[in-house]
Amino acid sequence: MNAEQLRAFCLEFNGAQETFPFTPETSVFKVGGKMFALSALDAVPLAVNVKCDPDIAVGQRADHPAIVPGWHMNKRHWNTVTVGELPERLVRELIEDSYDLVVATLPKAERHRLDRA
Repeated sequence: MNAEQLRAFCLEFNGAQETFPFTPETSVFKVGGKMFALSALDAVPLAVNVKCDPDIAVGQRADHPAIVPGWHMNKRHWNTVTVGELPERLVRELIEDSYDLVVATLPKAERHRLDRA
């Protein structure tokens, strides 16, 4: 997965938006105004921060050296994933799980709107 594929995948989710609140080089992907992924798409190696279930995050980090506690994030709830060092399918699953975790925190009306989109 390259940077354009990562960006395109993040934007495929219902209600997903790309914003640049930190720097012009750092893409922040949000749903319902809440972040679900963050990446400097021009970075080498390419990495993405994703929200994670704290209980699952520890196992992911133990199983995959390319998954580490979230850089500049709450280490309990965020992982940093080095994209090129993992199978693309796993990277996609981690981003999708992050999106789902964030959507689950949105108000019921917002979740319903996203389901219908």
